[in-house]
Amino acid sequence: MTAHTTVHEVLKALDAVDFPAGKDDLLTAAQAANARDEVIKALQGIPAEQYGNREDVVHSVRLDADSDMDRTPGQKGAQARKGGKPGLSQHLRETPKPPVDEELER
Repeated sequence: MTAHTTVHEVLKALDAVDFPAGKDDLLTAAQAANARDEVIKALQGIPAEQYGNREDVVHSVRLDADSDMDRTPGQKGAQARKGGKPGLSQHLRETPKPPVDEELER
């Protein structure tokens, strides 16, 4: 489910976090910062792993496609080549089938 929040709100809720940090640490920090429910929901939707910095968190948070993720034309092109929509969590992106799987389906 997509959260109705912005990158700025998510990052603001994580101001007090010392990285690397796990998902539980991020949620605790956001709750301590009195973040909106939508920010908490966005953080609950990320994979349970260690995040090395704020950028890693932003790439894993699933936001609305019309959120405030400003991207340069080069970044938009790279995103288009990778597939998926801006703000879509890496683990939720569709990936092409390996050639072996395609061969087995024939």
